[in-house]
Amino acid sequence: MNVAYAAEEGGIAIHLSAPILGHVFGIPLTSTMLMVWLTMAILIAVTLYYRFSLKLVPNKAQVALEALIGGAFEYVSDALESRTLAQKFFPLIMSIFIFILALNWLGLLPGVDSIGIYKELHGEHALIPFLHPANTDLNVTIALSVIAFVCIELSGILFLGLWKYGGKFINFSSPLAFLIGIIELFSEIARLISFSFRLFGNIFAGKTLIVIAIFFVPFILPVPLLAFEMFVGFIQAFIFAVLTLFFIKLAIQEPH
Repeated sequence: MNVAYAAEEGGIAIHLSAPILGHVFGIPLTSTMLMVWLTMAILIAVTLYYRFSLKLVPNKAQVALEALIGGAFEYVSDALESRTLAQKFFPLIMSIFIFILALNWLGLLPGVDSIGIYKELHGEHALIPFLHPANTDLNVTIALSVIAFVCIELSGILFLGLWKYGGKFINFSSPLAFLIGIIELFSEIARLISFSFRLFGNIFAGKTLIVIAIFFVPFILPVPLLAFEMFVGFIQAFIFAVLTLFFIKLAIQEPH
Protein backbone atom coordinates (compact mmCIF):
# COMPACT_ATOMS: atom_id res chain seq x y z
CA MET A 1 0.00 0.00 0.00
CA ASN A 2 1.24 3.49 -0.76
CA VAL A 3 0.39 6.97 -1.89
CA ALA A 4 -0.26 7.27 -5.59
CA TYR A 5 0.45 9.97 -8.07
CA ALA A 6 -0.81 13.04 -9.91
CA ALA A 7 -2.95 12.14 -12.88
CA GLU A 8 -2.05 13.36 -16.35
CA GLU A 9 -5.21 15.49 -16.57
CA GLY A 10 -3.76 17.83 -13.95
CA GLY A 11 -5.49 16.59 -10.81
CA ILE A 12 -4.12 14.77 -7.80
CA ALA A 13 -5.16 11.17 -7.22
CA ILE A 14 -4.28 9.52 -3.91
CA HIS A 15 -4.51 5.72 -3.84
CA LEU A 16 -3.45 3.17 -1.25
CA SER A 17 -2.64 0.37 -3.66
CA ALA A 18 0.99 -0.18 -4.56
CA PRO A 19 1.70 0.67 -8.22
CA ILE A 20 2.93 -2.38 -10.09
CA LEU A 21 5.64 -1.89 -12.70
CA GLY A 22 5.40 -5.45 -13.95
CA HIS A 23 5.61 -9.09 -12.92
CA VAL A 24 8.61 -11.37 -12.49
CA PHE A 25 7.68 -15.07 -12.50
CA GLY A 26 4.17 -14.05 -11.51
CA ILE A 27 5.35 -11.91 -8.57
CA PRO A 28 4.32 -8.22 -8.70
CA LEU A 29 7.28 -5.85 -8.99
CA THR A 30 6.44 -2.53 -7.31
CA SER A 31 8.34 0.74 -7.19
CA THR A 32 8.60 0.48 -3.39
CA MET A 33 10.25 -2.92 -3.75
CA LEU A 34 12.83 -1.42 -6.09
CA MET A 35 13.40 1.37 -3.56
CA VAL A 36 14.11 -1.17 -0.82
CA TRP A 37 16.58 -3.03 -3.05
CA LEU A 38 18.32 0.19 -4.03
CA THR A 39 18.61 1.24 -0.38
CA MET A 40 20.09 -2.13 0.55
CA ALA A 41 22.62 -1.89 -2.28
CA ILE A 42 23.66 1.63 -1.26
CA LEU A 43 24.06 0.67 2.41
CA ILE A 44 26.12 -2.40 1.52
CA ALA A 45 28.36 -0.32 -0.77
CA VAL A 46 28.86 2.41 1.85
CA THR A 47 29.58 -0.19 4.54
CA LEU A 48 32.18 -1.94 2.41
CA TYR A 49 33.78 1.39 1.51
CA TYR A 50 34.17 2.43 5.15
CA ARG A 51 35.20 -1.08 6.16
CA PHE A 52 38.21 -1.05 3.83
CA SER A 53 39.07 2.65 4.33
CA LEU A 54 39.51 2.53 8.12
CA LYS A 55 42.92 3.72 9.32
CA LEU A 56 44.88 3.40 12.54
CA VAL A 57 45.35 7.17 12.47
CA PRO A 58 41.80 8.29 11.68
CA ASN A 59 40.91 11.32 9.62
CA LYS A 60 38.16 13.75 10.58
CA ALA A 61 35.41 11.77 8.86
CA GLN A 62 36.43 8.57 10.64
CA VAL A 63 36.61 10.36 13.99
CA ALA A 64 33.11 11.75 13.49
CA LEU A 65 31.77 8.34 12.49
CA GLU A 66 33.39 6.63 15.46
CA ALA A 67 32.00 9.29 17.79
CA LEU A 68 28.47 8.74 16.44
CA ILE A 69 28.70 4.96 16.69
CA GLY A 70 30.29 5.18 20.15
CA GLY A 71 27.61 7.56 21.39
CA ALA A 72 24.86 5.29 20.11
CA PHE A 73 26.50 2.28 21.78
CA GLU A 74 26.69 4.11 25.11
CA TYR A 75 22.99 4.99 24.83
CA VAL A 76 22.07 1.33 24.26
CA SER A 77 24.39 0.27 27.09
CA ASP A 78 22.76 2.73 29.50
CA ALA A 79 19.26 1.65 28.45
CA LEU A 80 20.03 -2.05 28.96
CA GLU A 81 22.17 -1.32 32.06
CA SER A 82 24.78 -3.74 30.78
CA ARG A 83 27.62 -3.41 28.29
CA THR A 84 27.48 -7.17 27.70
CA LEU A 85 23.85 -6.97 26.64
CA ALA A 86 24.61 -3.88 24.57
CA GLN A 87 27.25 -5.81 22.62
CA LYS A 88 24.61 -8.42 21.79
CA PHE A 89 21.78 -6.10 20.77
CA PHE A 90 23.53 -2.98 19.48
CA PRO A 91 24.09 -4.36 15.93
CA LEU A 92 20.37 -5.13 15.62
CA ILE A 93 19.17 -1.78 16.98
CA MET A 94 21.65 0.24 14.91
CA SER A 95 20.84 -1.74 11.75
CA ILE A 96 17.12 -1.06 12.18
CA PHE A 97 17.77 2.66 12.72
CA ILE A 98 20.13 3.07 9.76
CA PHE A 99 17.95 1.08 7.37
CA ILE A 100 14.73 2.97 8.20
CA LEU A 101 16.56 6.31 8.14
CA ALA A 102 18.03 5.49 4.73
CA LEU A 103 14.60 4.48 3.39
CA ASN A 104 13.10 7.74 4.64
CA TRP A 105 15.83 10.06 3.40
CA LEU A 106 16.43 8.40 0.03
CA GLY A 107 12.71 8.72 -0.61
CA LEU A 108 13.15 12.51 -0.63
CA LEU A 109 15.82 12.60 -3.34
CA PRO A 110 15.13 14.20 -6.74
CA GLY A 111 13.99 11.63 -9.28
CA VAL A 112 12.07 9.56 -6.76
CA ASP A 113 8.41 9.66 -7.80
CA SER A 114 9.19 11.74 -10.90
CA ILE A 115 10.87 9.25 -13.26
CA GLY A 116 8.79 6.37 -14.50
CA ILE A 117 6.33 5.18 -17.10
CA TYR A 118 2.79 6.21 -17.95
CA LYS A 119 0.10 3.55 -17.78
CA GLU A 120 -3.47 3.03 -16.69
CA LEU A 121 -3.92 3.14 -12.90
CA HIS A 122 -7.36 2.94 -11.33
CA GLY A 123 -8.95 4.10 -14.57
CA GLU A 124 -6.59 7.07 -15.04
CA HIS A 125 -3.55 7.65 -17.23
CA ALA A 126 -0.97 8.20 -14.50
CA LEU A 127 2.77 8.20 -13.92
CA ILE A 128 4.05 5.00 -12.32
CA PRO A 129 7.50 5.87 -10.92
CA PHE A 130 10.38 3.45 -10.94
CA LEU A 131 11.16 4.44 -7.35
CA HIS A 132 8.76 5.44 -4.60
CA PRO A 133 9.38 6.09 -0.85
CA ALA A 134 9.38 2.60 0.63
CA ASN A 135 7.80 3.40 3.99
CA THR A 136 4.66 4.74 2.31
CA ASP A 137 4.01 1.08 1.48
CA LEU A 138 2.32 -0.66 4.41
CA ASN A 139 3.78 -3.97 3.24
CA VAL A 140 7.29 -2.64 3.96
CA THR A 141 6.45 -1.26 7.41
CA ILE A 142 4.66 -4.50 8.34
CA ALA A 143 7.73 -6.48 7.27
CA LEU A 144 9.94 -4.27 9.45
CA SER A 145 7.49 -4.68 12.34
CA VAL A 146 7.51 -8.47 11.97
CA ILE A 147 11.31 -8.48 12.09
CA ALA A 148 11.32 -6.35 15.25
CA PHE A 149 8.53 -8.46 16.81
CA VAL A 150 10.32 -11.76 16.13
CA CYS A 151 13.60 -10.39 17.53
CA ILE A 152 11.84 -9.20 20.70
CA GLU A 153 10.10 -12.51 21.31
CA LEU A 154 13.18 -14.60 20.50
CA SER A 155 15.25 -12.47 22.88
CA GLY A 156 12.83 -13.19 25.71
CA ILE A 157 12.76 -16.92 24.94
CA LEU A 158 16.54 -17.26 24.58
CA PHE A 159 17.34 -15.29 27.76
CA LEU A 160 14.59 -16.63 30.02
CA GLY A 161 13.65 -19.92 28.45
CA LEU A 162 10.39 -20.81 26.73
CA TRP A 163 8.42 -21.73 29.84
CA LYS A 164 9.51 -18.81 31.98
CA TYR A 165 8.93 -16.32 29.19
CA GLY A 166 5.58 -17.87 28.34
CA GLY A 167 4.67 -17.55 32.02
CA LYS A 168 4.53 -13.78 31.54
CA PHE A 169 1.41 -14.28 29.43
CA ILE A 170 -0.14 -17.52 30.66
CA ASN A 171 -0.28 -17.57 34.45
CA PHE A 172 -2.73 -19.76 36.40
CA SER A 173 -1.55 -18.77 39.87
CA SER A 174 -4.67 -16.64 40.36
CA PRO A 175 -7.60 -15.28 38.31
CA LEU A 176 -6.09 -11.78 38.44
CA ALA A 177 -2.68 -13.03 37.29
CA PHE A 178 -4.34 -14.92 34.43
CA LEU A 179 -6.28 -11.81 33.36
CA ILE A 180 -3.17 -9.61 33.49
CA GLY A 181 -1.24 -12.20 31.45
CA ILE A 182 -3.90 -12.24 28.74
CA ILE A 183 -3.86 -8.44 28.60
CA GLU A 184 -0.06 -8.56 28.27
CA LEU A 185 -0.38 -11.11 25.46
CA PHE A 186 -2.78 -8.91 23.48
CA SER A 187 -0.57 -5.84 24.04
CA GLU A 188 2.41 -7.85 22.79
CA ILE A 189 0.59 -8.78 19.58
CA ALA A 190 -0.70 -5.21 19.19
CA ARG A 191 2.89 -4.04 18.75
CA LEU A 192 2.77 -5.38 15.21
CA ILE A 193 -0.01 -2.91 14.43
CA SER A 194 1.44 0.04 16.35
CA PHE A 195 4.94 -0.42 14.92
CA SER A 196 3.80 -0.66 11.31
CA PHE A 197 1.04 1.96 11.28
CA ARG A 198 3.04 4.57 13.22
CA LEU A 199 5.86 4.51 10.67
CA PHE A 200 3.54 4.17 7.68
CA GLY A 201 1.18 6.92 8.84
CA ASN A 202 3.86 9.54 9.42
CA ILE A 203 5.78 8.93 6.20
CA PHE A 204 2.57 8.57 4.17
CA ALA A 205 1.20 11.85 5.52
CA GLY A 206 4.46 13.69 4.88
CA LYS A 207 4.74 12.43 1.31
CA THR A 208 1.12 13.33 0.59
CA LEU A 209 1.64 16.82 1.99
CA ILE A 210 4.69 17.35 -0.24
CA VAL A 211 2.79 16.16 -3.33
CA ILE A 212 -0.03 18.61 -2.59
CA ALA A 213 2.43 21.45 -1.91
CA ILE A 214 4.25 20.82 -5.21
CA PHE A 215 0.94 20.84 -7.06
CA PHE A 216 -0.45 24.06 -5.55
CA VAL A 217 2.64 26.07 -4.45
CA PRO A 218 5.64 24.85 -6.49
CA PHE A 219 9.22 26.14 -5.95
CA ILE A 220 8.40 27.78 -2.57
CA LEU A 221 6.56 25.64 -0.03
CA PRO A 222 8.13 22.23 -0.87
CA VAL A 223 11.63 23.33 0.27
CA PRO A 224 10.84 23.83 4.00
CA LEU A 225 8.54 20.81 3.87
CA LEU A 226 11.38 18.64 2.57
CA ALA A 227 13.62 19.86 5.42
CA PHE A 228 10.86 19.07 7.89
CA GLU A 229 10.37 15.61 6.37
CA MET A 230 14.08 14.90 6.82
CA PHE A 231 13.61 15.65 10.51
CA VAL A 232 10.47 13.49 10.65
CA GLY A 233 12.30 10.67 8.87
CA PHE A 234 15.07 10.78 11.49
CA ILE A 235 12.59 10.88 14.39
CA GLN A 236 10.57 7.95 13.04
CA ALA A 237 13.70 5.83 12.56
CA PHE A 238 14.85 6.73 16.07
CA ILE A 239 11.45 5.92 17.61
CA PHE A 240 11.23 2.56 15.83
CA ALA A 241 14.74 1.56 16.95
CA VAL A 242 14.31 2.82 20.53
CA LEU A 243 10.96 1.08 20.97
CA THR A 244 12.55 -2.14 19.75
CA LEU A 245 15.35 -1.62 22.27
CA PHE A 246 13.05 -1.04 25.24
CA PHE A 247 10.69 -3.87 24.30
CA ILE A 248 13.72 -6.18 24.18
CA LYS A 249 14.70 -4.93 27.63
CA LEU A 250 11.22 -5.75 28.93
CA ALA A 251 11.28 -9.16 27.23
CA ILE A 252 14.54 -10.29 28.84
CA GLN A 253 13.62 -9.16 32.35
CA GLU A 254 12.68 -11.80 34.88
CA PRO A 255 8.89 -12.11 35.36
CA HIS A 256 7.60 -10.74 38.64
